[in-house]
Amino acid sequence: MSVEITGTYIGAKKVQLVHGPSGEVLITEAPKDNGGEGKSFSPTDLVAAAFGSCVMTTIAIVAERSSLSVEGMHMRVEKHMQSEPRRIGNIPLEVHLPESLTEQDRRKLERAGLACPVHKSLHPEVKAEITFVYDVR
Repeated sequence: MSVEITGTYIGAKKVQLVHGPSGEVLITEAPKDNGGEGKSFSPTDLVAAAFGSCVMTTIAIVAERSSLSVEGMHMRVEKHMQSEPRRIGNIPLEVHLPESLTEQDRRKLERAGLACPVHKSLHPEVKAEITFVYDVR
């Protein structure tokens, strides 16, 4: 399966991305430390956001198949850059899930989250640790 995404440089260190199947538009820009205005996601911000979103989406798919509720699930991800070479060095992710899940269901959903395609696609030198917290009521 393939998905086409097109991009156009629109000036001021900004790129307009168009999702082919839906036509949805997203603007990225250089981060402030590289001369951007900081008014939109940078490309590396999107990597961190994709990581968190992918983990939650994968968990939601498995939860639905297993008739489990993950209502209220949310996440927090941080992106830490490094230099020499400039790249993402660490993207710790915290996923908050319902406290009512059983130990067996928690293990099942954690395995699903750890298997998300974005997590599996990250370079091995990028520290992408996931912490699961069961505090959603």
